[in-house]
Parts: sequence; structure tokens; C-alpha cells
Amino acid sequence: METSTSALLLLGALAGGFVSGLAGFGTALMALGIWLYVLPPSLAVPLVLICSVIAQTSTLPSMWKSFDLSLVWPFLIGGLIGVPLGTMMVASADPKVFKLSVGVLLLIFSTALYLNKRPLAFKFGGRIADGAIGFAGGILGGLAGLSGPLPILWANIRGWNKHERRGIFQLFNFTVLATALVLQTASGLVAFKVVWLALVAFPGTLVGAWAGARVYHALSDKHFGDVVLGLLFLSGLGLVWNSIGAH
Repeated sequence: METSTSALLLLGALAGGFVSGLAGFGTALMALGIWLYVLPPSLAVPLVLICSVIAQTSTLPSMWKSFDLSLVWPFLIGGLIGVPLGTMMVASADPKVFKLSVGVLLLIFSTALYLNKRPLAFKFGGRIADGAIGFAGGILGGLAGLSGPLPILWANIRGWNKHERRGIFQLFNFTVLATALVLQTASGLVAFKVVWLALVAFPGTLVGAWAGARVYHALSDKHFGDVVLGLLFLSGLGLVWNSIGAH
């Protein structure tokens, strides 16, 4: 492996790990933009799944006590039902239309939530609505590794605090992406070369996740919310740009 390729792999792992440690999601947002310079999507996407699971596993012990598990379980049940459906749709879905639709949704909602200065506490639908959002997130995770955006937007609308939101982001993404990785591996979609790439990226992912978790503990509720919305906006921008540029 060339030195430049290894350097970009480590840089992407550091950036992805840091954002995952900071916000509980976002490995793909930071890492893919760097890794796609040196890797084809067939290798970069499963590598993102592996590094997401590594980053979130490494920060889980320091976060666990602050999570409210009673909020998380409806998302997990819905997500686990949705992941296999999303994985089955990989062969038939139009990725350009899909990315453009999700990207526009993220841009609109993240901007609207940032501009809204009144605290939100939307109660509609209770646990059933939470489970439905988890189901939709599971489909998106199985289809394209995008499990996070819908539950993250929903948690902002619900008005939950920093630790409540983080618990949902991290436990939901970890469960959905780990399941998607297992299903893709079982379906023969993960090349053996990805394992070697993951070993190269492993140190950068761990160091980045540790540093991101340190910053997370120092953030206030408001600043954490602003970081999350900023990451969602960047994610939407990237998806729209990628779908338009792909034509």
C-alpha cells in the first residue's frame, strides 16, 4: 500500500472517529469524503461501517451511565426490523434519487431547527412514533449506512437533553450499522481486503473517538445541539452535491 494511501486512510479514520466520539454519529460524513479519493465505494462503504462500530464501541463505556435506555428501545426495535428491508433494496434503489431526497430533507430541517429559537418538546405519537422513525432509519441504514439522520432530527424535535439524545444516536447507530455490516458480510458484499484496510484505520479511529468524547463531555446542551445540526447540514450538503455531481 502506498504511503499516501495509508496517510489518507489514517486521516479519514481520525476525522471520522473524532466526530463519532463527539456526536455519536457522523463517521461516514467525515471519513467518506477523504477515503473516496483513494478507495472505490465498494471498499469505502463497508470500511465506514466497520470504523463506525469500532468508534462507538470504544466510547460506550464512558457514556453508558448517562444514557436513558427507556427512550432508546422503540428506536432499536424499529431499526432492527427496517435494516433487512434496506439491505434487500440495495440492488433495486436508485442511489442518486435517494441521496438527493435525503440531502434536501437534511438541509431544510437542520436549517429550520437552527433558526428556531424556541425550545421544542414535540410529544406527538409517543413510543409508536419513535419506533416508526427507528424503522425508517433502519431502512436507510441497511440501504446506504445512513441510519442516523432521521432519529437525530426527531430527537431535536422532541427536545431531549444532550445525554438523552446522545444515548439514542449512539446506541441506535451502533445497533443498526453493526446489523447492516453482518448482513452485508453474509450477502458477500464485503471484500476480504476491507479487513486489511480496517486494521490500518483502527489506530486513527480509536484516537479520534477518544478525543471526540473528551470534547463531548465539555459541551453544554446548546453547544451540543448546534454541533449536531451543523453536522446534519454538512451531511445534507454532501449528499446533494454527490447526487448532482454523479450525473
